[in-house]
Amino acid sequence: MNKVILMGRLTRDPDIRYGTGDRATTIARYTLAVDRRFKRDSEQTADFIPCVAFDRNAEFAEKYLKQGTKIAVTGRIQTGSYVNKDGNRVYTTDIIVEEQEFAESKASAEGGYTPSPVRPEPGAAAGDGFMNIPDGVEDEGLPF
Repeated sequence: MNKVILMGRLTRDPDIRYGTGDRATTIARYTLAVDRRFKRDSEQTADFIPCVAFDRNAEFAEKYLKQGTKIAVTGRIQTGSYVNKDGNRVYTTDIIVEEQEFAESKASAEGGYTPSPVRPEPGAAAGDGFMNIPDGVEDEGLPF
């Protein structure tokens, strides 16, 4: 099975190309900066992973993605190689995007949303519509 799930931020705006021929194809290339979970001294804290999206995914990237956008990507690893202009063989590894979605809200990305640290009074409805149960109430008498 060849399946990859990544979450990170775009290092720059996607590079969009349009194919020609019988079936026009849109291709988007972008690089995701994916934070590492564990860090060692003097080691980089992120990996920079090249991603390639085709057709609808590429059109989505062109329309909505920009530098700094945090997204989640699902896809597969594809390796390849080519000979560069100096005659040297260059090996490549890309993520072929199958699905991509935003990993944070627009307001959060722009710094406009900050959760309220205020706790509602006991018995009052919280912002999610559920009533807060005061501390010390035993749940043995609750019907669920």
